[in-house]
Amino acid sequence: MLTVGVDLSETERVAYLVERYGERFVNRVFTAQEQAYCNGRITSLTARFAIKEAVAKALGTGIGEIVTWRDIEVINDPQGKPELVLHNKTKAYADSLGLRHWAISLSHTDALAIGFVVATE
Repeated sequence: MLTVGVDLSETERVAYLVERYGERFVNRVFTAQEQAYCNGRITSLTARFAIKEAVAKALGTGIGEIVTWRDIEVINDPQGKPELVLHNKTKAYADSLGLRHWAISLSHTDALAIGFVVATE
């Protein structure tokens, strides 16, 4: 099985959510490790937001009961390459589909961020 997901997110939208809801939004969507890496940089948070949306699309579920924000985590290897880690129900669901190998790519400008994911068996 091969599946892909892509999402384009507006930095302004994420900035608005952070401004309006503050830590409540950030803690609901991003893991502690993601928050530490991004260090409040809205463009980096937006890129991770886009990856999370793209993963949900690749899994065919959207964000909800099975696939949750914080169960999709973007970490960086020692060279800075982003990598995907799935947790809890999201990992179990991906495993049930046979999706065990993930490749991700993210990029951003000041206005937009894109997240692209490919998952295979």
